[in-house]
Amino acid sequence: MHLPVSAVLLAVAGPATCQLNKLAKEAGLEYFGTAIDNPSLNNQNYMRIARDSDEFGSITPANGQKWSNTQASQGRFSYGSGDAIANIAKETGQLLRCHTLVWHNQLPSWVSSAYSRDQMERILTAHIQNVVGHYKGQCYSWDVVNEAMNDDGSFRQSPMYRAMGEDFITHSFLTAASADPSARLYYNDFNIERCCNAKINATWDMLLSVLNAGAPVHGVGMQGHSRVGKSPSKREMKETMARFLQLVNEVAFTEVDIRHTSLPVGEAEREQQARDYVEVVGACLETPGCVGVTVWDFTDQYSWIPGQYPGEGEACLFDRNLNRKPAYSSVASLLQSAASAGLRGSATAAPAVVTGTPTMPE
Repeated sequence: MHLPVSAVLLAVAGPATCQLNKLAKEAGLEYFGTAIDNPSLNNQNYMRIARDSDEFGSITPANGQKWSNTQASQGRFSYGSGDAIANIAKETGQLLRCHTLVWHNQLPSWVSSAYSRDQMERILTAHIQNVVGHYKGQCYSWDVVNEAMNDDGSFRQSPMYRAMGEDFITHSFLTAASADPSARLYYNDFNIERCCNAKINATWDMLLSVLNAGAPVHGVGMQGHSRVGKSPSKREMKETMARFLQLVNEVAFTEVDIRHTSLPVGEAEREQQARDYVEVVGACLETPGCVGVTVWDFTDQYSWIPGQYPGEGEACLFDRNLNRKPAYSSVASLLQSAASAGLRGSATAAPAVVTGTPTMPE
């Protein structure tokens, strides 16, 4: 008798064993995490899952630490939204992935004005020193610069880039490192998962330039927003991670969701989504320098997808009613199998040392 993929995986990884972070750590990852946002904090059923450190070992404030929430008016800092989520991590012992310091979106209008190079440098310095300083010692990592590159490989014409050119990236990482030397510092972007496109090539070159300028970049975050049936393959993602690991110590999937482009969906579409999620997590498991996977919220109830892509959605591991989907069971089964097989053992990624220009892979 042929069973659907979801039925087989549910049998292998039943509810009693399905706790993603616990399984991920047993499989050799540092964490399996989720983003959460302030509107969800009063949902008790949701928070019971979000606060379970066996389910999610790290949490990322989806919006609370962004510039519009931390410094809406120049020189006036406010941390209520970010602290509400940071305090959860303190209470539960979960890691806090801090997000994000320098981004072209969700900027107050005053940041988007025309500034000279020196003015923008002072603005970035003040913002990063204050925000990173406020959370010093709490952040496992910071997404320091977010989405600085266009898909064609050119630099995004953000206010920061217009004022300082590529140097704004170097300056941001140097300032963040000075403000909290213990945090892991990431460059974070989308469409850098499928090897190897113009954006990946340009991002690699940019990171090399920043590193050679003396700024510490410890990791690359590949966001992982994709579409069911059109996601990158495990092979493509592993090739991409191998390239970035020539430059940095670690990589991670930081904002994973895999959306259906047509709703409603049937069993075949749900099983395809499960396979796509397994490709992402499998790529991380098979890459020693990949430290973890973060989903961009775990339930469709709070997903950003329908608002951005009308008619699309159901991208998360849990449905709107907080029921686990086949994708959840598939990921749990994969992690359980990897742990049992000792896929990673005690291997860890060696620190990257950049001296001159590394050889580009063919």
